[in-house]
Amino acid sequence: MSGSAFSLTVMVPAEGFTITKGEPVIGGLKGDNKHYFCPSCLSWVFTRPMQLASVVNIRSTMLDETGDMAPFMETCTGEKLSFIDLPVHRSYDVFPEAEDIGPLIEAFSQWDGKPAG
Repeated sequence: MSGSAFSLTVMVPAEGFTITKGEPVIGGLKGDNKHYFCPSCLSWVFTRPMQLASVVNIRSTMLDETGDMAPFMETCTGEKLSFIDLPVHRSYDVFPEAEDIGPLIEAFSQWDGKPAG
């Protein structure tokens, strides 16, 4: 979905997510996930992962304030550029397995918000 070295998202509970303006369009039609885009500029705005219906992944670049945000986890590191080294607390070659999600959410809830290291 991204031609960049990064695809940054913020995972939020689906029940707390509300679109306040406009009506996004579905795009990126490969796979089961529903990727939503701005109908005007076609920027990727958020994703509803089918395997995790309780969350919405919002593209970090869509947020107004990100200065106090640090990454907690990285995925798809099996494909990352060799010189990239992020200060994260969890790292996965692909995506976490379903049985890892509960412990990940628990670890995230205990996290102090600071980069690893």
